[in-house]
Amino acid sequence: MDQDESWQVIAGQRHQLADLLEGLSEVEWETPSLCAGWRVRDVVAHLVLVPQPPGVWAMTAAAMRAGGRFHRLNHDIAVRHAQRPVSELVAQLRGHAHSRRLPVVTNYRNILFDTMVHAQDIALPLGRHLPIPPRAAAAAATRVWTMGWPFWARRRLRAVRLTASDVDWSVGAGPEVTGPIDALLLLLTGRKVALSRLAGPGLTDVA
Repeated sequence: MDQDESWQVIAGQRHQLADLLEGLSEVEWETPSLCAGWRVRDVVAHLVLVPQPPGVWAMTAAAMRAGGRFHRLNHDIAVRHAQRPVSELVAQLRGHAHSRRLPVVTNYRNILFDTMVHAQDIALPLGRHLPIPPRAAAAAATRVWTMGWPFWARRRLRAVRLTASDVDWSVGAGPEVTGPIDALLLLLTGRKVALSRLAGPGLTDVA
């Protein structure tokens, strides 16, 4: 997928997620997401901040408070933004859906998988279905497989071959693990909830 196609998928995912969020109850907004220590509202805030990142001084101050730990920094910034009314968070997500603005430390390939995976982090614990375009999921899966930090997917899953059942995509060598590409993307990013949708002799090596 080229850059324009990727941004179109990102915008579509943002709009779909905004539609889903508009129907949530107060309790659902506080539901733990698939990200450990992050509520639904925290993950939403993280996605909202991608096209409107804090300024340099705000980031510097936040980094100092987090002791230079990236994951802590990311979490704390999201939690602070998540204190806003949920209606404001949804409006920001929808209002910036087509924005191509990026934090300086990343690129559109990372935002593609970040948006799709975090949308699932929200939808799955709520029992909601949020479809991912298979071709986009394949592009995202390739990016995660090749990038190293923070998922180290190629190292974690080096003993198996991953093969998508709904798109032409496969990586690795060894006993096969097969299933829909969206489930494989979740597995690559450390979401073991995907295992229930996967099959093959290699499952014993990744469970």
